[in-house]
Formats: sequence, C-alpha cells, structure tokens
Amino acid sequence: MSRPKVRRTTGENRPTSESLDKPGLETRRVAAKLLAAVVDAHASLDGLTDPANGQPNFRALDARDRSLVRAILMSALRHRSTIEALLARRLERPLPANARALSHALHVAAAQILFLDVPDSAAVDLAVTQAKSDPRLARFAGLVNAVLRNLVRVKARALPAALAQTREAPDWFAERLDQAYGAEKTAAILAMHRLEPPVDFTVRQDPQRWAEALGGIVLPTGTVRIAKLEAGVDTLPGFEEGAWWVQDAAASLPAKLLGDIAGTRVADLCAAPGGKTAQLIHAGADVTAVDLSKSRLKRLSENLKRLRLDAKIVESDIRKFEPDTLFDAILIDAPCSSTGTVRRHPDVPWTKTPEDIEKLAALQRALLEHAVTLLKPGGRLVFSNCSLDPVEGEAMLNAFLAETSEVSLDPIKPDEIPGINTFVTPEGFLRTTPADGFGEAPLARGLDGFFAARLIRTP
Repeated sequence: MSRPKVRRTTGENRPTSESLDKPGLETRRVAAKLLAAVVDAHASLDGLTDPANGQPNFRALDARDRSLVRAILMSALRHRSTIEALLARRLERPLPANARALSHALHVAAAQILFLDVPDSAAVDLAVTQAKSDPRLARFAGLVNAVLRNLVRVKARALPAALAQTREAPDWFAERLDQAYGAEKTAAILAMHRLEPPVDFTVRQDPQRWAEALGGIVLPTGTVRIAKLEAGVDTLPGFEEGAWWVQDAAASLPAKLLGDIAGTRVADLCAAPGGKTAQLIHAGADVTAVDLSKSRLKRLSENLKRLRLDAKIVESDIRKFEPDTLFDAILIDAPCSSTGTVRRHPDVPWTKTPEDIEKLAALQRALLEHAVTLLKPGGRLVFSNCSLDPVEGEAMLNAFLAETSEVSLDPIKPDEIPGINTFVTPEGFLRTTPADGFGEAPLARGLDGFFAARLIRTP
C-alpha cells in the first residue's frame, strides 16, 4: 500500500477568509482542542463539557454543536486504539513527536468517518481546512487530505479487521485487567467498553409500569432499563413528579446491601450526586448526606428536591466529620479511579495512571478507617466504589480487615437480592464488571464495574 509522505503545503493551499468561516469548522477545532486536553493534560471530559463551567470555547457553541463535539469525543476516545492503528497504517512514517495537534485533528476526523453519521466528504474537507487555518498544521494539509481520503476508501474492510486486532485501552490499563480477570474476561470487558451503554432507572414503585411507560425492561434487581435516550431525561414521563432517577443497576446495589433500614439513622458518606441518598431515604431511613464538594452537594440538593425527598446535608471532609450521635448504618461510596464506568466515561483510561490508583486506594483506606468510628456497635457499614481494580477493592478491604478489630466482614449472600448470585465472590464481596449482566438478551447485558463489601461494627 502506498502511504502518504509528509509534505509541506504550497502557497495555493493557504486558507481564504471564506474557508475560515466554513460551517462546522469551529466545532471540529473545539473537538480537537478538548481531545488534546483529555489525552495530553488528563482533563476530565465531563468537566470540559460541563454546560456551566466547562471549557470556554465549548460553552460558546450552540446546543447542537456542543452535542456534536461530545459525540465526536465519545467516539474518538471509545475507539482510540482502533483509530490510532488505522491512521498509522496510512502513514509512511510516524508523525513527529511535536505534532500532537495534527494527531488530534486526524483522530477527530477519523472518528466521524468511521463511527458517526457525518458525510465523509464533510469530515475530510473540514479537517483539511482546519489544518490550513492552523499555523502548526498548515504544512500538513496535504497529508491530512491524503490520509483521510485513503481511510474513506478502505474503511468498509479495514475497520472490521482493526477492531478484531486492537484492544481499546492503553497498555497499562489492559495489563491490569489481565492480571485481575484473565485474558478471556478482559477481552469481554474491553468489548463492552466499545458499546454505548443502556440507561437505567431506579423507580420508587411499580417497576413494570415504568418499564412500559419508558419502553424498557425490568431487571431482576428491580432496575428499569431502556436501550437509549431519544431526547433529554427531563422530557421523559415521570421526571417532573420524581417517580424515578437515573442510576446504573450496579450502582443501585450497595444501598440495598444495608438491608432493612426503615426508622434508622443512616449516613451516606461521599453522597453526591445523590442516587444512593435517594435510595436510603426511600427505604425509610433518616439520612445524613455528607460530601466535600459544595458544587456536588448543590446538585444533590436539586436532585432530592425534584424527587421530593429530604436529608440532612453536610459539607465536610469525611475524615473530619464528627456527628453528635453515632449512626445505625453507614454507606460510603468512596472516591476512586472510576475504571468501572468506562462505557459511560471513555476518557477514564486515558486520564488515569497506575499511580492514581495507588493514591486513591490509600485515600479510601483513610476514609474507611474514620467511617468505622462513626458507627454504633453492631451497626452495618457498606463500602463501595466503581473501580475495576482490586487494589481499590478486594486488596484494600482484606488488608484493612487484617489490621483492625473494630469491624468484621458481614458476608454478602448470593440470594439476598434477586439476580446478584453471580456477582457475589467466595469471600462474600460483591463484584460486577461491564461484561456481566442478567442473561443473554442484549438489553440485559452490561453493568458498571462495582466493588462492595459489608462490615459490622464489633459490639
């Protein structure tokens, strides 16, 4: 295969004022800028695209263009390894080390060509114009044109082959999954990361009724699941009256592990954005919701207001939180690497590092140690997080239990919540992965990766 060489662009390719105003060009520039922030600066995609506090160029776009930027970035990150492999095969030699902006522009265009419903000609044309208009990229405009046109010609046969040969993750992440789950389970997890996840709802009552109203199914755990959203969540039946809230089926399990909490005082530590808080209140508990982040607590308060639920809300570092009275039960869904949520947040493997995982595990241990002191003797504590890494789950919990006499493990039973039997480990922990589900039906497959353990305070 003849591969494009890096050539300087001649004067005839200089951009005109008309081309610089081309519709869609600013959207692609913003997408490339944000991709650079994620991959090179390890910035959070959710933070960059937050409508109120996100990246200024992103916020300056209209709603339709913001949606397109997010779609481009989700595809570019979800399929980053595949895109990289396909682009590399179209080049005679690797891009220069200082050509990061060129790489990001090519990834943005390739994501549209390969995975989005964007005309190929528009994706190529806008990428070439983007290169011409950027002093860093102008000399590569011919290369951009040649590489992307070649990709358009071969994508029907090249894309399936590339998908079969690549793993959609940086090496460090795939290797840690291999160590934890083995090659076969890792392959299944990474395959699920390529798919857009369904949308799950925790409903206040009558799951079957809401499954019919929302056009979905009821999972064995009681969660209602639909394939995807056709419009905003706030347009769905039941939103205004607070009949349900969006919450992955796996994320709904930790609160249920506390058992019957009606009439008891329960602390939800690291509570925001409030899905688990709502569960605890709905189960009849007197809930104190604690979180360090003022902005996240504001969101929790707004969510509870829509749901017509009340909790005592406390802004505090959990390690310094000292209530007047000990709690009957505690749920602590601790900060983590979020590697169990890659289906929803494909930036995670590209923004986290092994060092982050070690630091977060140490933080979780510190939070857990203090949380235990807030629990009444005989009270239950459920520790959870949405990490796939055992360093933040099984290993941390086992080390903690081996070094404390204040609590003991209260093993989770496979039959205590319908549908969880395959998620309960021999030790009595709960562990879900994106490769897990509730049978073979496509809509029943896939969960966020979660770890949970239940402890009881020594009398």
